[in-house]
Amino acid sequence: MKKVAIIGSSEFQIPLIVAAKKQGFETHVFSWGGNEALADHFYKISIIEKQAILEKCKSIGVDGVCSIGSDLANITVNYVASNLGLITNSFDCVENTTNKHKMRMHLVKHNLPSPKFHYLGEKSTFKPDFYPLIVKPVDRSGSRGINFVDSSVNIQSAVDSAFSESFSKEVLMEEYIDGREFSVESISFDGMHEILQITEKFTTGKPGFIERGHTCPARVSNTEKSLIEDLVLQVLKAFDVSNGASHTELKINSKGEIFIIEIGSRMGGDYIGSDLVYYSTGFDYTRAVLSIAMGEYREHDYYLSETEKQNFSAVKFVFNQDDYKSCVSASTINDVDVIHSELKNNVFESKVRITSSAGRLGHILLTADLAIQDEVLNMLGF
Repeated sequence: MKKVAIIGSSEFQIPLIVAAKKQGFETHVFSWGGNEALADHFYKISIIEKQAILEKCKSIGVDGVCSIGSDLANITVNYVASNLGLITNSFDCVENTTNKHKMRMHLVKHNLPSPKFHYLGEKSTFKPDFYPLIVKPVDRSGSRGINFVDSSVNIQSAVDSAFSESFSKEVLMEEYIDGREFSVESISFDGMHEILQITEKFTTGKPGFIERGHTCPARVSNTEKSLIEDLVLQVLKAFDVSNGASHTELKINSKGEIFIIEIGSRMGGDYIGSDLVYYSTGFDYTRAVLSIAMGEYREHDYYLSETEKQNFSAVKFVFNQDDYKSCVSASTINDVDVIHSELKNNVFESKVRITSSAGRLGHILLTADLAIQDEVLNMLGF
């Protein structure tokens, strides 16, 4: 029986663990804790303890190393797989797609459309020469430490917040790009790329831009779709994304100009890769990414479901009681299938301020015929 090392055990890793067991692989899961019972073998080792995980994987004799939807886990996957001679991306690829400063530098190097930026390697009273802007840590995700700043009055508090969240104590100040937000899910094998889906993103907006939800496919024109796909293929080539999933975030402004916000050499979180792609395309993204890590990747159609339907999918996250009510209402629409949900009506007494994706109070993930996408999204408050 082949053995797979899975880095992380959060709720977003559950589909990967389940897929691996369905494929008949012996699962060896590394994490500080959570969902231990799902794994064949669980090791209480933090996902950032790269060397400890490597040594354990050597003794186990794993055949592949995998994770989905996490930059931190992606770094460890690359380190362990590289040292074991298993399938992964290059070190430079992973470094440039997990460190936002190096990411910006690489985009500029390859003349790819990117916001203007300033880099801070230490706390200072530096004042940027452009506003509005976004201040964020170079090495975090899930909207942690991100703030919108429109004048010099509140720049220092935003910088302090970003530094406090950064592991490496590095911060970026980026030009704020107004417009519609999207992400693009792709899969690559041996340097060949395939774009699977374009996702439309909804956030809380200023100042923290926490994701409120996503839908697939994105509601874009054919021209916009072609421009997005052409640009993403250029980005994948420039960053040398060769094996596995990738998640490219971008914005289209009022002039129709596209800017690359971020690229990750891993699957998108928030159920985008694990669920939304599958329920809108029929392509089992998780299974395909796992196959690549295990050296068993096959042609595209092998990962397609037998059902040929024109569906959309969406996830809505709960921040307050109004969100809860909209989720319940949407779930009652005829022909809407609720895939899974976490809706608790007893969590709204708390006055805790939600400052990142980790603080959200629940979600609903659903799918339906593409013809009623607008109706359902409107019911969800998007």
